[in-house]
Amino acid sequence: MVSCFKEAMLFETLPSGDVRCGVCARRCVIAPDQTGFCRVRKNVGGVLYTLNYGYVSSEAIDPVEKKPLFHFLPGTTTYSLGTFGCNFSCRHCQNHKISMPGESVYNAMSTESGLSRFGEVVTPDEVVQRALLLDTKSVSFTYNEPAVWFEFIYDTAAAAKENGLYVILVTNGYMTPEALETIAPYVDAYRVDLKSFSDDFYSDICAAHLKPVLNSILKAKELGLHIEIVTLVIPGQNDTVEEAESASSWIVQNIGAETPVHLNAFFPHHQMENVMKTSDSVLEKLRTVYMNAGLDYVYIGNTISEYQNTFCPQCQALLVSRVYTFGESIDLEKDDDGFLCAVCGCRIPIICPGDIDF
Repeated sequence: MVSCFKEAMLFETLPSGDVRCGVCARRCVIAPDQTGFCRVRKNVGGVLYTLNYGYVSSEAIDPVEKKPLFHFLPGTTTYSLGTFGCNFSCRHCQNHKISMPGESVYNAMSTESGLSRFGEVVTPDEVVQRALLLDTKSVSFTYNEPAVWFEFIYDTAAAAKENGLYVILVTNGYMTPEALETIAPYVDAYRVDLKSFSDDFYSDICAAHLKPVLNSILKAKELGLHIEIVTLVIPGQNDTVEEAESASSWIVQNIGAETPVHLNAFFPHHQMENVMKTSDSVLEKLRTVYMNAGLDYVYIGNTISEYQNTFCPQCQALLVSRVYTFGESIDLEKDDDGFLCAVCGCRIPIICPGDIDF
């Protein structure tokens, strides 16, 4: 059986024999024979090991718009895959069966036995070959938090870039600056959750904090990654106008008015099954707040809405029409510097290299 044990990157061995992990903003100090918060990184004799290297819990071919990414490789498919474990414990998690899978999975990883009952172990080269065989243009690390799979993602992303594939991280934004700097040369798009603009929300709902997320978004911007931001709007939790004003103002001032933002509808799930679905009227009200703050591209997702489409921020012409996040029609002109509105010539920040037709 292929081993999922691999010496981790970015850790420090302390004089006590504990290790400090440097991949995620928690910076867990882990005692011998123990794991960190994510349960998939273990101190073995003063050396940090990842327990899930190459261990795939889920995979699929998705339209890239499903991530959601609306301004990156539109109309293409992406090979999506994820593992087990997470550095958050969100009460509303949509993928809790793999992000917080239970003791049977953690025990199997810890002992290197029984893994085939729960998933498949692959190599970076196998991931790349699957993506190429399936004629996708990118590889997306998604479904659970990529930070807890850091070593495998690093190796796979490097191999993907060598083979002309683009690399996408779908993340909660809790990587450390040094982790982002390490992996950024092999990553193209950083699709990040801004779950709330309240530290109380992060603490109560996710067992985390807001500031490291904001810092990671700033770092991704500094490193030149394509950024799209998603907020899952949960009734009674993060749906106030005041919070929307704070979040949208911060994005405009720090990341830029051209940053695509997705306001997605919440559906009852996991430990928040008694919370109602987000209404379309609330989503549209908050979208207006974001637009009034100066953002050019604010989308509504997880529900049928005309605001899944891309409109020119200057003349309001319909540029990209979507149905259930699938690109249906694209009306853009192209020059040497990128894309333009076909009606007024406004520059549109969509990334789609010349070797990809749409």
